[in-house]
Amino acid sequence: MSSNRWPLRAALASVACGALWSAAQAQTAPPLETLLREASAPRLIVGEAETRAAEGRALQARARPNPTLDLQIENVGGDGPYRDFQSAETTLSVGQTLELGGKRGARVAAARAEVDTARSRADQNRVAFARDLSVAYATAEVADERLVLAKDSVELAQADARAARLLVDNGKEAELRALQAQAAVSAAQAEQSRAEAEAGAALARLSALIGGEQTYAAVTPGVLDRGWTASVASVQPPAVAVAQAEQQAATRKLDLERRRAAPDVTVSFGVRRLAGDDATAAVAGLSLPLPLFDRNRGAVKAAQAEADAARARLLIAQADANADRRRAEGEARAAERSTAAAREGEAAAREAYRLAKLGYEAGKLPLLELLSARRDLVAARQRHIEARLARAKASADLAQAQGQIAFGGAQ
Repeated sequence: MSSNRWPLRAALASVACGALWSAAQAQTAPPLETLLREASAPRLIVGEAETRAAEGRALQARARPNPTLDLQIENVGGDGPYRDFQSAETTLSVGQTLELGGKRGARVAAARAEVDTARSRADQNRVAFARDLSVAYATAEVADERLVLAKDSVELAQADARAARLLVDNGKEAELRALQAQAAVSAAQAEQSRAEAEAGAALARLSALIGGEQTYAAVTPGVLDRGWTASVASVQPPAVAVAQAEQQAATRKLDLERRRAAPDVTVSFGVRRLAGDDATAAVAGLSLPLPLFDRNRGAVKAAQAEADAARARLLIAQADANADRRRAEGEARAAERSTAAAREGEAAAREAYRLAKLGYEAGKLPLLELLSARRDLVAARQRHIEARLARAKASADLAQAQGQIAFGGAQ
């Protein structure tokens, strides 16, 4: 019999060890400021990698054309005096293409403009990530408060049910009141289960956004209890910065395509060995393509259209940024007022529930009044929590619209 218990004991030990390991792995998330400062999320890595790629292309754009080494052997393998190498002419030359029309400078300028564009996009991505991380962190904090509220609601419902049962047992209330109070307990317990699931989902979302394998059991409170205002220094909205960089890059590309219409010259210099005369002579050459068929007109036309589109996108981005900023400022002010009103409403509902409980226990108020007061208190606390979450989201949206990082300082 003891031999049969060993697998069961081993399984139980494995489960216990796994639970302890999971508990050890799960920890409280660092403060939001720390995450914003130290996060290495995949979304940030993408922007950094694209910037490095643009810098690599800018480095390559500075490179000049490579010289060419040419070796030619003539007057060999023929008839008569050209049967062998006695009359051979061997020419060794070096050729170099010279870019004319300012192509190299225009190419370098276009590549640098692409680097600026990549950096602007990375900054935009960083601000957007900070906004999403702030909202996810606030949502996780709200989910934890909702869970606390659900647990408190269960305790309040159970206390009301005990009070109702006591009055029923003393013949002061009908049995129906006790059943109603117990139904309220069941509803509060169901709400607690839902709040637990939402809290777990919010923490999982936070971990996924950061991109690490670390799981969190809770977050550090504080984000919901403070607003955010822009710094004195005005920062350009990220979307406008990206649009300006793209417009500059399109202008540089147009200039480059226009300069590519100018032909390049290839010069060469070498030495020729005349075996028949036992002499050596210098040779020089010049090569210039004739722009008869390809004058790069199509590429210039396409680049001109792209430059026009980039200018139009810049105007759109500027108009949208102004509208987004005004909207975000209005929502932030409204969220602040709603939070203040919800705080006052919760205080009033808490006092009303206290008085209703005293009145019910004294037999001066019916059970329905107590249950209604408790529901009002729970709803008021819920509205206060939701108002604080709305304020945090509005602060994050305002920071993004102003090109700054909410709760984490300027970009």
